[in-house]
Amino acid sequence: MPNDRLRDALLRNGLDIPAVAAAAKVEEKTVERWITKGRTPYPRHRHTVAALVHETENYLWPDAVAPERRAEIAEAEVIKVYPHRNSIPLDLWSRLLSNATDNVDVLVLAGLFLAEEPAFARTIRQKARDGMKVRMLFGDPDAPEATKRSAEERLASATVPARIQNALALIRPLIDIDGVDIRFHGTTLYNSIFRFDDEMIVNMHVYGQPGAYAPALHLRQLPAGDLFETYLTSFEQVWTESTPADFGGRT
Repeated sequence: MPNDRLRDALLRNGLDIPAVAAAAKVEEKTVERWITKGRTPYPRHRHTVAALVHETENYLWPDAVAPERRAEIAEAEVIKVYPHRNSIPLDLWSRLLSNATDNVDVLVLAGLFLAEEPAFARTIRQKARDGMKVRMLFGDPDAPEATKRSAEERLASATVPARIQNALALIRPLIDIDGVDIRFHGTTLYNSIFRFDDEMIVNMHVYGQPGAYAPALHLRQLPAGDLFETYLTSFEQVWTESTPADFGGRT
């Protein structure tokens, strides 16, 4: 059975069979079999190809890694567990954003704590102009999920929508910058996700508590790992269902 994921990954990255064969130090016919017959490469070759196309081994070859080994790798993907999001040091947020060069993905309801950081918009603006791709998903302030979240956190009904609007006012200067895409979602948000290249902060939401008091994971993507990929897939699903942000008359 052909490996369509591998074929697509090569096309997206402008790679042909000779280039992959040279990088993996194998014959071109071997690479052809990986693609057309779905053959699974040796681990060292999987590492090389996955890095070459900027994908995980588990995505390209879902059955290549045994379940018990996946569990071990998932543990290794966790750099640190924080009991509360507000326990994360400010310099970690600064380092993650400063070091990112390719992708920053943000999925929040309001994310006001990040939008209020003076250097956030300035750094995003500069990074986008240098070629970084930025995708930001905010909760639609007019969606019922925003009001529902206020009730779940035992706040006044307009609190979360107001926070979203405040965050939008702060990041509004970014909307006309090439490379920055800002969208609205109307999902029941189980986790807030902050992805910076191959590192990620996942803020796990807890019923009845604001996000600042809920636990957070600091993850680093590993080639054969599942954990980082699971949250990234969740982000992509919400992105697919999102709509362009309508700032309207908000200031």
